[in-house]
Amino acid sequence: MPAAFPLPRRRTRAVCVGPLTIGGGAPITVQSMTKTPTTDVKATTAQIRALAAAGCDLVRVAAPDTRSAKALGAIVRESPISVAADIHFNHRLALIALEQGVHKLRLNPGNLKKPEHIRAVAEEAKARGVPIRVGVNNGSIDPDLRAKFPFTHDGNARALVESALGHVRLLEELAFTDIVVSLKASDVITTVLAYRLMAGTRPYPLHVGVTEAGLPPEGLIKSAAGIGQLLGEGIGDTIRVSLTADPVEEVEAGWRLLRALELREGGITLTACPTCARCDIDFDSLIRQVKARLKNLDRQLRAAGCSLRAAVMGCEVNGPGEARDADVGLAAGRHGGMLFRGGQVLRKVTEAEIVDAFVCEVEQAARACLDAKQD
Repeated sequence: MPAAFPLPRRRTRAVCVGPLTIGGGAPITVQSMTKTPTTDVKATTAQIRALAAAGCDLVRVAAPDTRSAKALGAIVRESPISVAADIHFNHRLALIALEQGVHKLRLNPGNLKKPEHIRAVAEEAKARGVPIRVGVNNGSIDPDLRAKFPFTHDGNARALVESALGHVRLLEELAFTDIVVSLKASDVITTVLAYRLMAGTRPYPLHVGVTEAGLPPEGLIKSAAGIGQLLGEGIGDTIRVSLTADPVEEVEAGWRLLRALELREGGITLTACPTCARCDIDFDSLIRQVKARLKNLDRQLRAAGCSLRAAVMGCEVNGPGEARDADVGLAAGRHGGMLFRGGQVLRKVTEAEIVDAFVCEVEQAARACLDAKQD
């Protein structure tokens, strides 16, 4: 199979966020947000390191007050990835965040309204080479603007876009074009309509997500439905899967989504059959053990940009074919299974040794992939 399926990509400007590039044809990046008190620098930096280890490219940190904004300096110095400051209501917090060396600002047009405040922030950001995300949420649109549009999916989408464009125009008047835009709603249809509308108005990169998606699995399904649809249309330069859960789960989900669409390389794509009455082994236990034991290796390959396809199949119907198509495959049968590597049969294994044998083959394939990447 090809390394990447050629889904269309909307042409956008490139925006530099510290060492990271968003848009301009760069790989779609995965974001998350810390959920610790920002004033607790130790806890926040620990969470950022966990996110980075999972493959997070950019982390957003809330600055709800002066103490939090001033803590950003220490967080930026300790962070292994680019840091964005999340600012609402008070433009002075944005100015403090810039002084603390953040790589990006997120401003919400719904609660940062005065043009003179936006100009002050934009001028300082421009002087420091810091981009701004104009981040609109459906729940915080200005009431006067909301009243202009009907309360329908289409009306809400138009309100989101108009809110974003109001901020964008102010920035453009200052010749500020290092802009990223997001237009998030908590329902998939409004979200998709808003991003489609925005994509036709400006060439700025779009940060895509369904806000307040909720707990897994509902939040994962809503996010995959909305983000996946937009990415399939070529819309989106950076994504966040917003879950009421550990932020590491957001990053894992974002990576899996990009891998499913073949828009990012790296990591292990694990194919597993749903099982049925034809399965003669304890397949549920088998696949759970395999997944757990490959977790760290998956992250190593992800960080290196190395991709592997592994397949664990439960019977002789689709098993041999799927196993042969993978880099490493297993076709299970009665009391054991057959191992494949690169489409070739390796050997038969018993049910007792099946997990160890399969994981060992994946590890060997991973080492070969990593060695080839370094050469």
